[in-house]
Amino acid sequence: MRIWIDTEFNEFRGELISMALVAESGEEFYEVVGCKNPGPWVKAHVLPILGKAPVGMSQLQSRLHQYLSQFDSIHLIADWPEDIAHFCRALIVGPGERICTPALSMVIRRDLDAVSEIPHNALADARAIRAVHMAKEAK
Repeated sequence: MRIWIDTEFNEFRGELISMALVAESGEEFYEVVGCKNPGPWVKAHVLPILGKAPVGMSQLQSRLHQYLSQFDSIHLIADWPEDIAHFCRALIVGPGERICTPALSMVIRRDLDAVSEIPHNALADARAIRAVHMAKEAK
């Protein structure tokens, strides 16, 4: 299953704030972990539009596991390397422990620039990236 991802994080290389995954078949995952010390740009442009109350990282990981478990295999598609990095970090739940996932492959594409309905909201951005990709394929 192809799944498009977007994340929001605290400024350059900062901690994860939110993660969204949108599957080719339409299933969506969106969780927010919040941000204790947001940078000025994040405070002004990301936090006001999260649209969901934050959960703890362990809850995000549990819900991520549940979401990923419905697929036989996953091809994760991102438009930015840090999205993949945050996804991979979320898979690690403890020393030597990780979320059990179906087979995963990942790709980062530079040609999926999209303007979403709510820029800097991970779910809106993931939907937009998916739409751009699908439109390119339909041509």
